[in-house]
Amino acid sequence: MHACVVHRAGDLRVEEREPVAAGPGQVTVSVALGGICGSDLHYYRHGRVGDFTVREPMVLGHEIVGHITGLGPGTEGPATGTPVAVHPATPCDHCPHCTTGHRNICADTRYLGSAARTPHVQGGFAQSVTVPAAQIRALPSGLALDRAVLAEPLSVALHAVHRAGDVHGRRVLVTGAGPIGCLVTAVLRHRGAAEVVVSDLLDTPLRIASAAGATATVRADEPGAPGWAEEFDVAVEASGAPAGLRTCVERVRRGGTVVLLGLLPPGEVPLLGNITVTRELELRGAFRFDTEFDEAIGLLAEGLPVDAVVTHTFPLAESRAAFDIAHDRTVASKVLLDLGHV
Repeated sequence: MHACVVHRAGDLRVEEREPVAAGPGQVTVSVALGGICGSDLHYYRHGRVGDFTVREPMVLGHEIVGHITGLGPGTEGPATGTPVAVHPATPCDHCPHCTTGHRNICADTRYLGSAARTPHVQGGFAQSVTVPAAQIRALPSGLALDRAVLAEPLSVALHAVHRAGDVHGRRVLVTGAGPIGCLVTAVLRHRGAAEVVVSDLLDTPLRIASAAGATATVRADEPGAPGWAEEFDVAVEASGAPAGLRTCVERVRRGGTVVLLGLLPPGEVPLLGNITVTRELELRGAFRFDTEFDEAIGLLAEGLPVDAVVTHTFPLAESRAAFDIAHDRTVASKVLLDLGHV
């Protein structure tokens, strides 16, 4: 089979790899589509994501959908040919975090396409993957693969909104209109937020945010624009930029909540500590997701308005071009790899 493999910063290759046969408790999936995530881009361009550094060749990708092609001995699961999405995480299920409902922050989680541990966990940008059966989700009838492939990033957005608390009737700011920021926007509107204002430095992402349900968009480099006139009850930082975090802290009202979702650059970043203290702001981290994956699939099947987030699809052989386009936020949002066509 062929797979998209990162070797080091700037070194991305489509190369042959041996498929892994399904063992007891495992399922093999023929991967149809995979979404390029911001973390995949960081591995490709910088050889790292936050504190996770590529130390050996690693298949990228953790946003994947496809069809069942085989079950391991004694494994129960969907029949061969069933369209499925793959939950990318395998927590340990016995640590204090797992046993108290916080599996998403399990320190011993295996996550597809992650360099957080060595050996790295190989990812899903391969024509065939074998995973524990517990990671498989059969798709509802009528849910197309090119929508279902958004289940993983939508789960991230759902978890961030859950971390924000009750947003019904609230005024919310989202900094960063990348794929995650736009999906957060769609979830906020679905959860009843009265206003969702999205900021970004570029016009194309802001147009996509509007299609996802933003009630207003503002350029981050135009601080005097009308959308900035009032304070916000909640702010979600989805850009991963220190300037975005600063904006959230400055713009949220006294006693408001800031959710940190985008991964900031490695090392220390400036924080407006005095404002956080004197306004009694709540800063909450949001990392990955857990049961939100099933909720995301349900929302996609129900027609949550997120189709505008997907802007490009490339065959696997053109992975480098796909990654380069995905990095160009003036034209692209979520870029897909078609694993069925080399």
